[in-house]
Amino acid sequence: MSKIAIITDSNSGVTQAQAEKLGIYVVPMPFRINEEDYFEDINLTQEQFYQKLAEDASVSTSQPSPDSLMTLWDKVLKDHDAIIYIPMSSGLSGSCQSAMMIANEEYEGKVFVVDNQRISVTQRQSALDAKAMADAGFSAQEIVDKLMTTKFDSSIYIMLDTLYYLKKGGRITPAAAALGTLLRLKPVLQIQGEKLDAFAKARTSSQGKGIMINAIKSDIENRFGGLDSMDVHISCAYTKDLESAKAWKKEVEDAFPGIDVHMDPLSLSVACHIGPGALAVTVTRKLHI
Repeated sequence: MSKIAIITDSNSGVTQAQAEKLGIYVVPMPFRINEEDYFEDINLTQEQFYQKLAEDASVSTSQPSPDSLMTLWDKVLKDHDAIIYIPMSSGLSGSCQSAMMIANEEYEGKVFVVDNQRISVTQRQSALDAKAMADAGFSAQEIVDKLMTTKFDSSIYIMLDTLYYLKKGGRITPAAAALGTLLRLKPVLQIQGEKLDAFAKARTSSQGKGIMINAIKSDIENRFGGLDSMDVHISCAYTKDLESAKAWKKEVEDAFPGIDVHMDPLSLSVACHIGPGALAVTVTRKLHI
């Protein structure tokens, strides 16, 4: 049986310490902050990142360098026959296409890059599913095929606390941001497949939370064909405000009784575009192995 390694990136929310316990590998995402280079969970913690945002630092994201990927892949392949690499969605970053190019040119038959268009806790679930399949004796190609067949079986809904960072990144106009702030709107965004899109506008946090929970219920009933709630993974995510996130997790658990709801911070690559105080909920169809 082939020995297959699972690698993802830090957009999955999996820390280096967690990865070691799970038996997978995590590529740290690079950031450029005030002309200095940082790497998520290496020399940039969640706390440090949000402090930089509060100081209105210049923050930009990047993708792992070809050299850093190849160095890790070469190291892992010394003890494994193949690698399944699950980076963040190609719709949100160019890192997936870059990794595919390197794999096709230098690691054909050894490194399989999976673009199953996931991010945050849904990307984490893909890595866990891939690890379970590898442990069960699936071939690398079988794992890739399974992950790609089910890539659209997931949704993320995110409620923003502020429009400032969307305006700063040029994703909305200053006038739209000013009007939204004046009206105290809480935009709800959606990631389904490869795109981050507007989904709804709420006037209060309570209304926004209700919109997200109802959207998850609708996905289970309509997109997933009325699955039993035990056939889906439901997770929460957040930016910075852990206390609000704990209360949100409790609301989600109450809405979906009996489900073990996982929660992680949103990846910093997402957080730098939406700012602190965001809350998210996700649904993913369970992959039965």
